[in-house]
Amino acid sequence: MPKTRVYELAKRLKISTRELLDELEELGVSVKSHMSMLDDETVNIIASLYEEEKREVRSVKASEKKKAKKLEEEEEEIIEEEEKKKKEEEILKEKIRKTVHLSPEELKLNILAEKIKVPLSKIIKDHFMRGIILRPAQGVNLEEARQIAAQYGWNIELKEEKISDPIEALKEKFDELYKDESKLVQRPPVVTVMGHVDHGKTTLLDRIRKTTVAEKEVGGITQSIGAYQAEIDGKKITFIDTPGHEAFTEMRARGAQATDIVVLVVAADDGVMPQTIEAFNHAKTANVPIIVAINKIDKPNANIDLTKQQLASKLGLVPEDWGGDTIVVPISAKMGKGIDELLEMILLVAEMSEIKCIPQGNARGVIIESELDKGVGPLATAIIKDGIIKPGDYIVAGSTHGKVRALRDEKGRKVKNAGPSDPVQIIGFEEVPDMHEILYVVDSLDQAREISAFVKERQKKERMVKGKKHVRLEEFMRISGEGERKILNLIIKSDSFGAVEALKQAIAKLETEEVHIEIVHSGIGPVNGSDVMLAAASDAVIIGYKVKPDSQARSQAEEEGVQIKIYEIIFDLIDDLKKALEGLLEPEEVDEVVGHGEVKQVFKIKKLGNIAGVQLQNGYVTKDGFVRVYRRNEEIFDGKIESLKHYKEEVNRVDAPKECGIKLLSFDDIQEGDKLEFHVKRQVKRTLEFKDGGN
Repeated sequence: MPKTRVYELAKRLKISTRELLDELEELGVSVKSHMSMLDDETVNIIASLYEEEKREVRSVKASEKKKAKKLEEEEEEIIEEEEKKKKEEEILKEKIRKTVHLSPEELKLNILAEKIKVPLSKIIKDHFMRGIILRPAQGVNLEEARQIAAQYGWNIELKEEKISDPIEALKEKFDELYKDESKLVQRPPVVTVMGHVDHGKTTLLDRIRKTTVAEKEVGGITQSIGAYQAEIDGKKITFIDTPGHEAFTEMRARGAQATDIVVLVVAADDGVMPQTIEAFNHAKTANVPIIVAINKIDKPNANIDLTKQQLASKLGLVPEDWGGDTIVVPISAKMGKGIDELLEMILLVAEMSEIKCIPQGNARGVIIESELDKGVGPLATAIIKDGIIKPGDYIVAGSTHGKVRALRDEKGRKVKNAGPSDPVQIIGFEEVPDMHEILYVVDSLDQAREISAFVKERQKKERMVKGKKHVRLEEFMRISGEGERKILNLIIKSDSFGAVEALKQAIAKLETEEVHIEIVHSGIGPVNGSDVMLAAASDAVIIGYKVKPDSQARSQAEEEGVQIKIYEIIFDLIDDLKKALEGLLEPEEVDEVVGHGEVKQVFKIKKLGNIAGVQLQNGYVTKDGFVRVYRRNEEIFDGKIESLKHYKEEVNRVDAPKECGIKLLSFDDIQEGDKLEFHVKRQVKRTLEFKDGGN
């Protein structure tokens, strides 16, 4: 039987002879030395044992290697993650380093330049090269500061001021009280009478109040806001008579909803007029019930059915007797016909609307009229919405406060107190309060002072930052919320009914599943202040086609932050709307008003034409700028300046309050007393300010 020596097996197994001898000893195999002989059976057993051991070792090694590799990969991931975090921290630090926080008081060009570490002279020079003139210490709003800073790689943020809002606290207090329905009671309705200028609004109120207010008014037209209360079968109704529906909408634009029900007066002999449509749109925006009173049914040419037909076709108000849900009452304010039925319908609508209030405690109301009376000083007319107001109470309305010295009803009689829905004149304010402010009765004079001071400071900061801002076509898709159908509100003004109808049809075709276009109001004639107030209240863009805004509308739009877009070509209008709805409309030209002046004298020079001697009232005028000429509040020219002189020298710019001579390009019909509005046009690129606010 073949045999193998110990050293030969050790060599075969690739181990040392000593290791094999020790292994054999452990297995109980008796050998003397490395030369000892082993039979094949023993060799095979030992060989198989070593092969198994090798497999185990290999397996362990492979496992350890795998673990080591995994561990190495994990370590690499940790290192990568740490490096990523480090980079993010560096980016964040860089971002923080490149962001400047300014308070509203620091929004001035020289302070901005210092904060972003860019020489003031460089900023002024860079902008001058682009046709924008900046002054070293001029104030800038937040948007302008961001645009300037972005050009030098900086971001501007306002410093957060965590100050509790006392007005919000008062509002929340009433909101909490309203949650306990057991403490609420029915409140008499407050009704606003609206309609066309001569359709009988004041005559209707005159009939209800059994007075002769209409005869006292100049031309029978209401000259100031008045509030009056009537009692019918033991139930009170408060009526507000307004000189124009824009005053009604301005209340809502400021968050002071005084009206519960609107009575829309339409004359049976005239039917639905443009001002009727305008009044209806203002009432619809306020989202309050509308009752229609068809007045002047005693007239020979009165046509009630035709008026109802116009209500349905032009306003979408279908009378109840025609199967609709609009209460329509034929009346004659002059003869007294239908008045009782109208009052009954008002009480019925009020009951159905469940108008509630908090009957006791500190009062809350809405200022609807204010003036400086020669006899008593600041005087405010208010409608009380909640609680009781009485002499001796401490009051605050916006930035104005005081202590009630006396209360008077609508007839001028002194009263001991006024409760929910009562119209009352308040004597005791330190200053004349702004119309449409919310009135609060507070616990102490110190509290009233603190609140009015807070509001005054806040208003100042808001003016410095930007003030109000409403939707703009260029930003519509970016600032609209995701996940819901977007609504673009428009007000359309044109030079003819045909153009308005054509625009409505063209715009209706632009609607998509994502965007609904709501025509809040449409009308004929220039864009006016009423349109701007309605746009502010409904967050709408005003579209003018072949018409221009009057001077009042321009200044109001600037103050309210309302966008007015004027077009001469319908294709451009539709194209802009399409781009806006696709989020592709880029801001094109910004028209910036830079100053105002008045023509004091006209110099007629044969070879040159008419030169206007102008007194600058504010701002400045530049030779390369533009000027609008207004005569009796109507724009008669908008164009370029041919020459600008200060005394006899030709200059590029003149600042207020200096005088200057201006020759207009291609316009010679300049007259003394004409008002001038100087403006410049500049290109503005889209910024990234709104990039996270849209789709």
